[in-house]
Amino acid sequence: MGTSKGTAEAPGGQGCEERPRGVVDLRGVAGAAFTVRYPSDAVVVVSGLPGAGKSTLLRRWAGAGAAPTVDPRAVHEACEAVMPARLPYAVYRPWARLEHFRLLRASVRRGGPLLVHDCGSRAWMRRWLAREAAGQGRRLHLVLLDVGAATALDGQRARGRHASARAFARHRRGLDRLLAAFTRHVRSGGPMPTPEAASVLLLDAVSRSRAAAVRFGTAG
Repeated sequence: MGTSKGTAEAPGGQGCEERPRGVVDLRGVAGAAFTVRYPSDAVVVVSGLPGAGKSTLLRRWAGAGAAPTVDPRAVHEACEAVMPARLPYAVYRPWARLEHFRLLRASVRRGGPLLVHDCGSRAWMRRWLAREAAGQGRRLHLVLLDVGAATALDGQRARGRHASARAFARHRRGLDRLLAAFTRHVRSGGPMPTPEAASVLLLDAVSRSRAAAVRFGTAG
């Protein structure tokens, strides 16, 4: 798998379009807004630290009805709505996580394009999703937000929701290792850090804001 930077002009005067293949590193790349295009049945996982802007990016991409989205926060809120207010989330967290996995598996098996919100620090989760998708002849694609811990913490404050310091540190360690592996791959080549993914799109705070939309299938 190769590594590339930048976007290409889409056919038919549709503006800039990125079709990720291998590792596409857009960190530090300024420019105009662009559309990301994936195969019609792609499972696209958007990952990054809590507060990195995953939900914001997914809302922007899903707003035009490009694909359904699976977000663990939605399951959390649904479980919270039917539980007594006095009951801490920690008590029913295992049930909420089980419900999230059930929804995610059902959504993948339903077919068609899918957007998935995930922290990205758990390799087993990517491998499980990749196997579920491969069972239908589909591929997993990864979008990884590299915005730094300070920006992610600012994002948490802005949204009024905070991951615990312990959870944030755990995710940060896992993502730091993954991003370091991708940086080495971009600079020197070598094995793909996430062989389960057909493509990886690396975005920072600047290029994240440029990723205006997502499309699935060939351009019309």
